[in-house]
Parts: sequence; structure tokens; C-alpha cells
Amino acid sequence: MKIKVVVHEAEEGGYWAQVPAIPGCATQGETFQELLQNIYEAVEGCLSVDVEPTQADGDGQVLEIAV
Repeated sequence: MKIKVVVHEAEEGGYWAQVPAIPGCATQGETFQELLQNIYEAVEGCLSVDVEPTQADGDGQVLEIAV
């Protein structure tokens, strides 16, 4: 699986990154190498979160699809 990561230089020094495909998945690092290590951990953590089953309101249906 390949995931796009947006890397930014932080104003106070170092770097920070976000993963647009995974809302809320972001991290930072003092060096670019540290950022890379942290982004792998952040993505793994965001994808391994246990999410409670979604329930539909009213007449809606919940579908699970593979993409």
C-alpha cells in the first residue's frame, strides 16, 4: 500500500507531516529522518485503531466495501 504524506518545514525548526487520506493522522520530528520514523508509526497507529461498529440512523444502511 502506498500513502501520500504532505511534509512541511516547521517555523520553529524541524518538520511536521500529515496524511490527507487518514483524517487526524499527523506527526512531527526535529530532523527529516526522525519525521520519517514517526510518520510510519503514526500511520500504523491510525490504521490499527479499533473503531466501534457504525450504526445507521433511520432508513440508512451501513455498507462495508473494499477499495
